[in-house]
Formats: sequence, structure tokens, C-alpha cells
Amino acid sequence: MYILLYCILGIMIPFVGTCVGSMLVFVLKKQISDNFHKITIGLAVGVMLAASIWSLIIPSIEMSVSIYKLEWIPAVVGLCLGILFLIIVDFFSRKAEVKGVDMLNFSVTLHNIPEGMAVGVCFASVLAENVGVSLISALILAIGIGIQNVPEGAIISLPLYARGKTKLSAFMKGVLSGIVEPIAAGITILLVNIVVPILPYLLSFAAGAMIYVTIQELIPELHVNKKNYIGILSVIVGFIIMLILDVSLG
Repeated sequence: MYILLYCILGIMIPFVGTCVGSMLVFVLKKQISDNFHKITIGLAVGVMLAASIWSLIIPSIEMSVSIYKLEWIPAVVGLCLGILFLIIVDFFSRKAEVKGVDMLNFSVTLHNIPEGMAVGVCFASVLAENVGVSLISALILAIGIGIQNVPEGAIISLPLYARGKTKLSAFMKGVLSGIVEPIAAGITILLVNIVVPILPYLLSFAAGAMIYVTIQELIPELHVNKKNYIGILSVIVGFIIMLILDVSLG
């Protein structure tokens, strides 16, 4: 009974991290300068690029070692499918005049699904009394992803607020982007035998989607004028932050 309770609490930890990051919007002043806007966009670029590599592509390859003979195939196939999927989504969204910040929200939400599934796999192993995965190790993974989700929640809510949304609306958008994680984790626990073989593809699929949005929607915003040094430095800072979090907590 206690193990089940810990598992339920564990799959909620990444969602809490997203909520904490989204709450950062409440500490901002009403007026946002152009420089601050570039900083938030730059941090988003750095976070998404680093998360695509260390949180998605590398774990995809590592998971594939014990499942597939050519461990790089799921990463490459999933990456290409993710990019192709976003190209199609982008084509129809432009017809519907969907803004780039909404594409960012969609991409981060999509990326949260395989992360939630990864947490679900660990806790499913705990419930099945798999000696290879302990409750402590599953909780550490959930906490690590939760900490990583703090900047990801911020890169949803801050650009939305910078674009004119209210603080509450921007916060709720960030929260909604993270709610998919415990949902995906719960479904994975129920369907673990089906999900595990395709998880490497799902991880790299999300990476492809994030990379596409980063290149197509975010990077161009850093070059609106020639004074883009602040934005570029923010990209580096965001990348380093996620690199440290992913390597130390992954």
C-alpha cells in the first residue's frame, strides 16, 4: 500500500517542477523590455536544445542498446518523424495563423509526454518488484526530471506574458503543458509491456519536434535587430543550465 502511494506521489513530482517554473511569471513587473524578451527567448532556445540532446536523444540511444541491434536507428527515425510531424503541423497552423509561442507550448508539451512515460516505466518496475529498479532510484529520476522542468515551465509562461497574456493565463498555460507527464506516466504503468519497446522512438520524436520549433520559431526572434548579444548569451546560459541538470541528475 505504501509503495503504491509513493509511486502515485512520484509520478506527480515532474508536474510540480513545471508548476514551480511557471510560477516565475508572478514575480515579473507589468512592463517587459525588449532585452528581457530576448533573454527569455534565448533561455528557451538553450534549454530546448540541451533538453533535446541530453533528456531525449541520448536516453533514446541508451535504451535502444538492449532492444535493437543498431541502437542509433530509433533515434534517427524518431528524430526525422518528429521534424516531419512539426513541418506538417506548422504548415496547417500558419494557415490558421497560430503564433510561434503556441508552437513552443505545443513542442514542450509534446516533449513532456515521453519524459512522463520514462518515469512511468520506472515506477511500473517498482510495482512489479523488479530488482533492477528500486523505489529510491525511481524517485531520484522523478526528482531529476522535476528539477529540469522548472526552466521548461518558465519558458512557456514567460514568453506568453511577454506577448501580452495575463500572468494567470501565462501560468495556466505552463501548468497545462506539464499535466501530460503524470497522465503519460499513469498510462505507461498500465500499458508498460506495450510502451517500453517504442519508448526510444517517442523520446527522439519529441526531440525532433523541439529542435524544429527552436530553429523555425525561436532563433529568428533573436535576430530582429542587430543588438542580439543578450539573446545569444542567454542561449548559452540556458544550454549550460540544462546541460548541468541533465548530466548531474540524469
